[in-house]
Amino acid sequence: MRRSPQVPLIARDEQVDTFRRALERAADGMPGVLLLGGDAGVGKTRLVTHLAEVAQAAGARVVTAHCVDLGEVGIPYLPFTEALAQLRDDAGVSDVIGQRPALTRLLDPATGSGTDHAERLQLLDGVAGSLAAAGRAGAPLVLVVEDAHWADESTRDVLRFVVARLRSEHLLLVVTYRSDDVHRRHPLRPVIAELHRQRPVEHVELTPFTTDELREFTTATRGEPLDEREFDAVRSRSDGNAFFAEELLDAGQSSAGLPWSLADVLQARLQRLDPAVQQLVRLASVAGRQVDEALLRAAAPRTSGLDAPGAADAALREAVAQQVLGVEGQHVAFRHALVAEALELDLLPGERTAMHRAYLGALTDNPGLGSAANRAHHALHSHDLPAALVASWEAARSAAELLAPAEELRHLDQVLSLWESVPDAGDLVGADRVDVALQTAAAASSAGQTTRAEQLARRAVEALHDDPERQARLRHVLVRHLLAVEPAHDALEQTTLALDVLLPGADGAGEPSVDDAEATADLAWTLAVRARVLLTKDLDDEAGTYARLAVDVARRAGAASAEADAQTTLAILEVAEPDAAAGRLAAARERAVDAGDLPTELRSWYNLSATHFYAGRLEAAAHTLDDGLARARATGMLWSTYGVEMVDLAQILPYLTGDLTERELPAGAPAWVLPYLETGRLYAAVAREGADAAPRAEVLRPHWDSDGQVALISGGTLVDAMTWAGRYDDAVALAEEVAAHLGAAWSEFFLGRIWICALALAALADEAEARPRGAADTGADGLARGDALVEVARETARRGRPRGGQLGPEGRAWLRRAEAEHSRLRAALADAPADPAVWESTVREFDFGYRYEVARSRFRWAQALRATGDVSAAEVEAAEALGEARAMGAAPLADAIHAWGRRARVPLPGARRTTSVLTEREEEVLTLVAQGLSNRQIGEQLYISTKTVSVHVSNLLAKLGVSGRAEAVAVAHRRGLLGV
Repeated sequence: MRRSPQVPLIARDEQVDTFRRALERAADGMPGVLLLGGDAGVGKTRLVTHLAEVAQAAGARVVTAHCVDLGEVGIPYLPFTEALAQLRDDAGVSDVIGQRPALTRLLDPATGSGTDHAERLQLLDGVAGSLAAAGRAGAPLVLVVEDAHWADESTRDVLRFVVARLRSEHLLLVVTYRSDDVHRRHPLRPVIAELHRQRPVEHVELTPFTTDELREFTTATRGEPLDEREFDAVRSRSDGNAFFAEELLDAGQSSAGLPWSLADVLQARLQRLDPAVQQLVRLASVAGRQVDEALLRAAAPRTSGLDAPGAADAALREAVAQQVLGVEGQHVAFRHALVAEALELDLLPGERTAMHRAYLGALTDNPGLGSAANRAHHALHSHDLPAALVASWEAARSAAELLAPAEELRHLDQVLSLWESVPDAGDLVGADRVDVALQTAAAASSAGQTTRAEQLARRAVEALHDDPERQARLRHVLVRHLLAVEPAHDALEQTTLALDVLLPGADGAGEPSVDDAEATADLAWTLAVRARVLLTKDLDDEAGTYARLAVDVARRAGAASAEADAQTTLAILEVAEPDAAAGRLAAARERAVDAGDLPTELRSWYNLSATHFYAGRLEAAAHTLDDGLARARATGMLWSTYGVEMVDLAQILPYLTGDLTERELPAGAPAWVLPYLETGRLYAAVAREGADAAPRAEVLRPHWDSDGQVALISGGTLVDAMTWAGRYDDAVALAEEVAAHLGAAWSEFFLGRIWICALALAALADEAEARPRGAADTGADGLARGDALVEVARETARRGRPRGGQLGPEGRAWLRRAEAEHSRLRAALADAPADPAVWESTVREFDFGYRYEVARSRFRWAQALRATGDVSAAEVEAAEALGEARAMGAAPLADAIHAWGRRARVPLPGARRTTSVLTEREEEVLTLVAQGLSNRQIGEQLYISTKTVSVHVSNLLAKLGVSGRAEAVAVAHRRGLLGV
């Protein structure tokens, strides 16, 4: 039975109202995004079709684009390419496209290929600009992107970019996806989570029909109410799913004979159609939910049952007339992807293979009918492995030209997986397996998969054991990937093996010499990467020797990229002269740009920003980082090695300048970088939350072995958090553990050890100041540990060999902080006089821009002034420290200053006398507990029984939220509940 031709939208009034409001805002210049989720068949397509009609009636322009499931292959930017193709008739959009060659190439690949990596930003910006240009005041653009659960990575990138750029465009973006497909590890899931945090984004979730809604829907579909038995059967078998219910009704059978599965439903409908129509519909299902009409017509004559003249045309007309297929622009499409999926799954293997072969033949004869990725898809499923290999190779090249490294990697992986099965694979693609593997490694590196890149490169180089000269020439490629992985176990050995062949005797005494015949690009690169490896091992003199030689050889060989890499290494060695280093890095970056060597260019960007950072030029570092990150994003290299380094530095820099707000990680971060990037957020988290941030640092401990920076930063910030929590012994023990771990992994005198020593000394000093007066322990052990720690800090500063031979501003500040904390420790335990001068100099050292540590050190300066009797000066410094802590949102520091002010009777701005949570008697008991007295001794002093003292102690422990007497004293001390 045919359904009623006019089935109204049922039970979606709330969603339609949400859309209307968003449409009105878009018409007024307030863009919006609707994320429309729901299970397959729940009615998303029907709803967006209705919404499109609503929008058109209101004067909006509506464009619908689709993501397509191509399995193991993908077409970068597909839905946005489809959308722009429909918008090109708009003069404003045409102007935007005309000004951006990258967009022209995206829409018309035959116009040429791009080689400028900056074109990715041009492409992203062009898509956003085109969508903005298509909307008008009162007549916004409504762009519907369907089936985003099938979106490729490049499409997800465009989606993020467009949404992040929304400001005042007349644009409403509607994105549909299957909720049941977006599982926990689905790549769309983090994108949805990110978009939810954006201001203009609203989420709409479609649920199955209730019983009443389903009754209304079936009545509208059938044109009359169903009897109860038939309705109950439809309800129980459809579970309220609109599409399934509709197909059950269209099967046209009595309730007793209704089929149970969707495939059965569809087959029941198809059985009523002409055999040629059935065959055409099955052929269409192999291509997915929609297929280009010209491609379908070209494939049909190659298919049994459709090969008679005119058969395909007649079958297509009948399929559309019977509402099995519909027309969407230049495509023929099923009403729902579930139809295509169910029909395709019902095909016999031989039938499915033959139909894929028909599509492959059509695409081979006329490549203009589809992309190389489409051709690869059909070749794979028709088991034509040579054709699949060639098409995958071409698809990889297309993805590379569009700066879509994730898609390029997927296609190259396919080429490698097919290689052994295609005897003449090298002849077909014009490259041998080693070259393909190295290209795959490069794509993996660009996509942020550094470990995979190293593994691919290693296998490629090791495969050349029968060709030692070529193996030597390519070892530098492996070393570049090794340098992105920690620890790079055999990177130095790889360069030695290469030089043994390329430059015999290079490891002998004196600086190696190279004659013109030996001066090749491969030798230049080998020398350059050897310099980098030596740099990581703190062998600076040798690194400089090889870097200078690399520059000389590179210039003679015309290897601009190798020269840029070596110049970058030389600039790092000049860190003591930041102006000279910055000049060299800028020149190296330009050489890398000239050579088209993006990884080396990004290395220069990162090191230029780091040079400014470590020189204390934070504003210059911020500007350089902004430009470098923009370049990394524009080129699809944000998750490459130096893209990640810049993302991390960009998180730390705001913290130094006093911005403690929680920063979201950029969307799409690969899993392997998350622990590293999380460490950069811990600095601000501890300053903002104190002890509450400890769990975030603790969960990173399993990553210590794989990344020393994670061990250093998460370990150090956890030491700080433990100190805020009053876990002083734990803090010092952890500091010693971090130092031992990194001493074994790196070197005994790694420069970060100065910071670790300063934090450990702070924990010892806090513990000493919180000690009960009159305690039996004299604190000799604490003094000894403190003396040892400050000496280690000084020795590290002497022997840690900072680049350039002297500590930078931050290193000097932490060394002074360590000495100041040692002074505070001795004042608490050895009756040494407080030393305000050492804290004053600590404040000056941190004043290169480290706002939080300036405030923390100023507080300690105020304490030292108060201890010497200079109350007025202490009040001035404490007030300034408090104001800074409040302004930054450093609550633990602000609370500590307040508590100290109450104990020390130093008046502070905004400080008010607060009522203690403890009773007067409990305060008396706590004071005696702090002096180390037992319950019996306290009872004797207060003339109460030991049992009563025990009750008071239990009560005050509960009120303070602690579990023991020592912890109670420490907490009360921090809260100002104990007198000085």
